[in-house]
Amino acid sequence: MGPQHPSTHGVLRIELRTDGEVVRAARPHIGYLHRCFEKHAENVDYPGVIPYTDRMDYCAAMGNSLGYALAVEQLMKIEVSPYVAAIRVLVAELQRIASHCIAVGTYGMDIGAFTPFLHLLRDREKILDLFEWTCGARLLYNYNWVGGVSHDLPDGFIRATRQFLREFEAVTYPEMIDLLISNKIFIKRTAEIGVCAPALAISHDLTGPNLRGSGVPRDLRKDFPYLGYQAYEFDVKVGKGEFGPLGSCFDRNYVRAVEMAESAKIAHQALDALEKMEKTDVHEKVPKRVKPARGEVYSRSEAPRGQLGYYVVADGTAVNPYRVKVKSPCFTAMSVFHILARGMYIADIIALIGSLDVVLGEIDR
Repeated sequence: MGPQHPSTHGVLRIELRTDGEVVRAARPHIGYLHRCFEKHAENVDYPGVIPYTDRMDYCAAMGNSLGYALAVEQLMKIEVSPYVAAIRVLVAELQRIASHCIAVGTYGMDIGAFTPFLHLLRDREKILDLFEWTCGARLLYNYNWVGGVSHDLPDGFIRATRQFLREFEAVTYPEMIDLLISNKIFIKRTAEIGVCAPALAISHDLTGPNLRGSGVPRDLRKDFPYLGYQAYEFDVKVGKGEFGPLGSCFDRNYVRAVEMAESAKIAHQALDALEKMEKTDVHEKVPKRVKPARGEVYSRSEAPRGQLGYYVVADGTAVNPYRVKVKSPCFTAMSVFHILARGMYIADIIALIGSLDVVLGEIDR
């Protein structure tokens, strides 16, 4: 199956051994999209790595650059201003909504529900319009810089974002719940397959919605807050096993759906904070030359697809990183695939891939 199958969410190839329609073994083959990101990072300077980070999880580029910027800032002992931190929280949560719009919308389409995809893509486009207004790019932003962000929010941005959030909460979110999440056929199709028990999820290092879908309430924004997330009120949503075993394909998709409302809640609070703050220079802490002292750091952040980690090593002599290693939540999600797929029908493999929400640009680093 694949790597040209439309439901593999990139160039993923699955080697299936079947007994009629039943899958006896499934082996993922990755590497079709390998772009040498980690080798590139050794040959450009620290700020030059940021455009490459955007191209890993291209559905959630803001989260990639944020994680890298936090790592280098930790290495250089730079602390951004509260104003920049609030901007970063706002764009990160808007990116989470946009990413989950893709995940939930395409998941419905994978298994035959076309209309919710159009509704969710409509609102994703509105978020991309806001990002384009801010930094000029719609997909790959180069927005989070070491010590700041590339552009301040334009005049009228806060008002436009408030309007978008009101429309999303009043129209799109209820539409999604009614058309897809509460649909009897969708529930029947997803609620008893791909069951990942909590112990299995933890042992295979699943993170983000895939771990929370198994009922484990782990979220770095709550457990190890960064950027002042401890000051924001939001709930960590988990799978409930309401329509079948806990940890099913339905639960993983359900967590992404309801997380969108929590991200909207955080975005409202970030907007409130920005309105009360005096604008500061968003380049204030951006160093003229990024050259950390000899050392190493591992920094984690809660990206839309889970825990994104950057291990950065500086040798103290060059303006290029000695080593950049990325821990990808999509890579660890694929590690449990062969276990979940065993005993499924071939058609259900499609539902399993979509429920894990992998992006191959991040797996093939």
